[in-house]
Amino acid sequence: MLGRDTSRPTWLEIHLENIKYNVRSIKRKVSDSRIIAVVKADAYGHGALPVSRAVMDAGVDYLAVAMVEEGEELRQGGIACPILVLGAIEPRQAARVVSNNLEATVFDPMTAKALSDAAGKNSRVDIHIKIDTGMGRLGVQPGRDLDRLLSVISRLKNLNVKGVYTHFAAADEFDKSYTNMQLSCFAGCLDRIKALNIAKPMVHGANSGAILDMPNTYYDAVRPGIILYGYYPSREVGQTVDLKPAMEWKTRIIFLKEVQPGCKLSYGGTYTTKRLSRIATLPVGYADGYKRAFGNKAQVLVRGRRAPVVGRVCMDQCLVDVTDIEGVRPGDEVVLMGSQGKEAIWADELAMWADTISYEILTTITKRVPRIYK
Repeated sequence: MLGRDTSRPTWLEIHLENIKYNVRSIKRKVSDSRIIAVVKADAYGHGALPVSRAVMDAGVDYLAVAMVEEGEELRQGGIACPILVLGAIEPRQAARVVSNNLEATVFDPMTAKALSDAAGKNSRVDIHIKIDTGMGRLGVQPGRDLDRLLSVISRLKNLNVKGVYTHFAAADEFDKSYTNMQLSCFAGCLDRIKALNIAKPMVHGANSGAILDMPNTYYDAVRPGIILYGYYPSREVGQTVDLKPAMEWKTRIIFLKEVQPGCKLSYGGTYTTKRLSRIATLPVGYADGYKRAFGNKAQVLVRGRRAPVVGRVCMDQCLVDVTDIEGVRPGDEVVLMGSQGKEAIWADELAMWADTISYEILTTITKRVPRIYK
């Protein structure tokens, strides 16, 4: 078992072998395409350094992050493989990109010039041109803007165009018409780049949804995100890769009491007991990432059975009705996310109770919840 020990009775268990299993499943699916493992946002809450090492053990040799700071953290942790920064890079960050040997996303002339200047005369910066084919977020617009950017880059000798990519907005939806439109647009841009005799770059576009459903998007490399961590991006994609969730969230009962009928529980009294009840207090709340929206909606696992969260979730604690479960005692382990006995609750179900997505559940569990690696 890796990771710091903790006396706090609320913790995450990260199963690195499951992440390796997911990598191997993805590799079988994408065949010869290279995998760029997306480990941004602290590897979706799982821990960027341990996850990066795990995916590399499973054969991945390329990583992607959202910010320069995330790339620096990996370099400081001894990660030596290529790291692509997917997000925007400000000119003032260019020197840090160069000094940490990071690969930069470029979609405007200002960033291109700043990176070239930072590289100086004796080095080159690897860049990936990002094209906005329909996401509307970051990327150079096809047509005149792309031509202008390519013209600028061609005159900057300290830049090496290592990659060209786009990002799909709706690949995780059943209707693939919008993604096909993006693909058509991207193909036209690639033809334009080829016509300018730019050295053949690595082309990548497929996110998790496209990996599952659209082999025609694989190109030279794919960028799996949520599927690395054991989740499908939506209910509308084919489950064409076998996955294992890598994170379990556990706590312990710190207080157990008997409550008479008609008692209101937690802030605002949104739950009133209807019978003589046994109510357990758990040391986890919204400051840990256990959503306030879970109040009177979510369930947890106690002694292999489901128990409802009652009343509003507080900053540091929440309440669970264990009346129907025999033998419950203070100190009993409670599973907030994961499996216990024959039951399981995963991030998709938590997301349903909070009217959100599994990505948000995973990435908003805060740093005060210790991660234990297995």
